Amino acid sequence: MSGSAHPSIGMVAGEPSGDLLAAMLVRELKHRAPTLPLQGIGGPKMLAQGFDAWYPMQKLAVNGYADVLRHLPELLNIRRTLRERWLAERPSVFVGVDAPDFNFALEGALKRGGIPTVHFIGPSLWAWRGERIHTIRESVSHMLVVFPFEQKIYQNAGVPVTYVGHPLAGVIPRVPDRALARRRLRIAPEHRVLALMPGSRAGEVRHLAPRFLQAAKLLQQKDPSLRIWAPMANAERQAQFEACAAEVGGLRHLHCLIGGSHDVLAACDTVLVASGTATLEAALFKRPMVISYALPKVSWWIMRRKAYLPWVGLPNILCNEAIVPELLQDAATPRALADAAWTALTDEAHARRIETRFTELHDELIRDTSALAAKVILELANHAD
Repeated sequence: MSGSAHPSIGMVAGEPSGDLLAAMLVRELKHRAPTLPLQGIGGPKMLAQGFDAWYPMQKLAVNGYADVLRHLPELLNIRRTLRERWLAERPSVFVGVDAPDFNFALEGALKRGGIPTVHFIGPSLWAWRGERIHTIRESVSHMLVVFPFEQKIYQNAGVPVTYVGHPLAGVIPRVPDRALARRRLRIAPEHRVLALMPGSRAGEVRHLAPRFLQAAKLLQQKDPSLRIWAPMANAERQAQFEACAAEVGGLRHLHCLIGGSHDVLAACDTVLVASGTATLEAALFKRPMVISYALPKVSWWIMRRKAYLPWVGLPNILCNEAIVPELLQDAATPRALADAAWTALTDEAHARRIETRFTELHDELIRDTSALAAKVILELANHAD
């Protein structure tokens, strides 16, 4: 491997969705180049595939500008340490998995130092902060995108790009087995099931969990037998969510668990979900949903000023229509969330339309993502098979 003093692949993933996506890539890279070390920042799914994590992924899981400011000294120190170590050790290639605000600066320094850089999953330039394309052109040797329309954006900007499909489309069954998922979770066929997914970051759970739980309480006034399931990213989020549930009080049939989001999505009738990758997972499971998000007021004001599209949820953006409701910031009241979720729970015609459109979306996104991404990475590392 010419130019590499320390044949290896550096990698940084910054949150649970990135951990899931990167773990598939780590598995494929290990299969194609089993002796090549993969090192950097990753989560438990990456570690399970043999990734060497120098820092835990949770160090990067911050939410909104206010959260970033609170953690900025530590984040800058971690990034500086990684930059200096990799510039000294000179890995064969660096792969940034999502976490663009952290990874682009790191990628820029490494690329200027002669280390090829790959970014896996382009940021939402088509939704907000399109000016980042200039940073990307300077920082990224090759961009891997997961939505087909993104290719043209990077080609027009002179950034090498490959459409690899979305890896979740290859993991989630085209026809989910709801009966099997309900048996696993011991949910009777006759019960309605509401999934609550208020996010994987502390700030997201802090802002959304109280609203979601209060909405669920209102829904149980309409259907006392309603089952509520809340899959959490880790033990910290579970403890945070359960403390919030205790404060709200009065909820019945509430089950909070670590992991298990795919079983919950397969089993449920509808989802109250934070905007993000989880909305795409819910769409691939063909589930009706209500998308929500809330931030500190300053962060929200900044983000809304930079937004380009009428939607924030991936299902609406990818379908190019308001196929599922979005209730954001001040509009995300418990009553509004409950009313929208009740419609999603009870409108069978809407559920059938959702299933049809999301099946079409699934077919559009499925590719051999890990193989396509690994091929690009190993070619840049001069380690092609």
